[in-house]
Amino acid sequence: MANLNIRVDDTLKQQAELIFSDLGISLSAATTMFLKQVVRYNGIPFELRADPFYSAENQARLMVSKERMEKNGGTIHELIEVDDD
Repeated sequence: MANLNIRVDDTLKQQAELIFSDLGISLSAATTMFLKQVVRYNGIPFELRADPFYSAENQARLMVSKERMEKNGGTIHELIEVDDD
């Protein structure tokens, strides 16, 4: 049996351990389950993708809307409405 040493934020570890405890498994068992799924899927067993909110295109759109709102007045709801200009 091999030992696996990883570094992780203390709070993250504690939060994960609480969830695993509710599920009736240990952090070690959960890690083993994850690694088995990696092998089964031949990759990460879940989708990895960036949040589209933080895309350059969306951030530019929000900045234009923010500047327009600051110049012309308006509400926060108007800031997020789609601009057809």
